[in-house]
Amino acid sequence: MIEMHDVYKQYPNGVMAANGITIHIKQGEFVYVVGPSGAGKSTFIKMMYREERPSKGDVIVNGMNLAKIKNTKVPYVRRNIGVVFQDFKLLPSLTVYENIAFALEVIEEHPKNIKKRVMEVLDLVNLKHKARMLPNELSGGEQQRISIARSIINNPKVMIADEPTGNLDPETSWEIMEIFEEINTRGTTIVMATHNREIVNTIRHRVIAVENGRIVRDEQRGDYGYES
Repeated sequence: MIEMHDVYKQYPNGVMAANGITIHIKQGEFVYVVGPSGAGKSTFIKMMYREERPSKGDVIVNGMNLAKIKNTKVPYVRRNIGVVFQDFKLLPSLTVYENIAFALEVIEEHPKNIKKRVMEVLDLVNLKHKARMLPNELSGGEQQRISIARSIINNPKVMIADEPTGNLDPETSWEIMEIFEEINTRGTTIVMATHNREIVNTIRHRVIAVENGRIVRDEQRGDYGYES
């Protein structure tokens, strides 16, 4: 499902954000990516949806080597990869419905199918009643739920989440995690970078720890392993 083979990523300023990473993540796994700030976590997961291209090595997601595909192919690859960000990245001038529908409109899905699918994912995140509202009319937790709904609109095989609870209060963070758990039980692979010690130690999954661009720990049902 997700494989990295001897992957290196060096930025123009000389920083080595990935230093010989080899990893295999199976279909349906839920994986936390942890580590100190600046350890290379974001680069690690950005390479999984081709936001970053490795300097060396192979990154294979859904059977495609993202290190070697042309830039023109990236939008097609991302149709099978859902991405959830810390800062939501919703389009402020579009309603909740329009933000989610946009992902299907760009691939020219039939309007009837778009409406059906949008309402399905809104139901999953319990926000059907907010469909006509604008993002700035929602709480942070509601905006993140919409971000999640948008990320799964194409039924992706893989979901990448970069600090999805980082801007949320504890109670809302747990609510968001319940949604991720439900998505995972439906077969979607989830890779989530996080600094949330309590979540990692409570909802146990595989833990990959990254430090100085290297994987220093890889444990099934692991713990966070760092001081909060």
